[in-house]
Amino acid sequence: MRSEKEKMLAGDLYDPGDPELCADRSRAQRFMRIYNQTIVDDSHIRAALLKAHFGSIGERCAIRSPIYIDYGYNIFVGDRVFMNYNCVLLDVCAIRIGSDCQIGPGVQIYAADHPREADQRTAGLELGKDVCIGNNVWIGGQAIILPGVNIGDHAIIGAGAIVTRDVPGNATVVGRPAKVVRE
Repeated sequence: MRSEKEKMLAGDLYDPGDPELCADRSRAQRFMRIYNQTIVDDSHIRAALLKAHFGSIGERCAIRSPIYIDYGYNIFVGDRVFMNYNCVLLDVCAIRIGSDCQIGPGVQIYAADHPREADQRTAGLELGKDVCIGNNVWIGGQAIILPGVNIGDHAIIGAGAIVTRDVPGNATVVGRPAKVVRE
């Protein structure tokens, strides 16, 4: 029998009210309370906090506060990533961000999802899908990346785009929903 956390990590339906998951979210909220009080001059404190709470964090990353997460341990960040103010990462499943990415202010990356069946939603069940962002991707401010999306290396996501489908490498996408305007 799998735990609710194991179900969540596998992308299967799970109960978010499970005590283990509630404790994990409380830990993430304590992280946010501390991290979001830091300033740029606290880079050594920020680095230690990110290393302790994220699945992995690369070298020379700059993640501006505030940042909002569900768990933290499902966030994997490459080297030299810049993430501007006020980003949201709902990491019920893995969110993988490659090296050399530039992420604008207010970007939202959702690995969290909800079932399409009404009775499952009524029962309070949730699920998720991994999100993978390649290397050297630029994501403009206020863009939203939906669950299960993969973004290829060197892609550009226009400001305010809602990315509902995979984005090929080297492509530029814009709009709501995002569409390729250049490959």
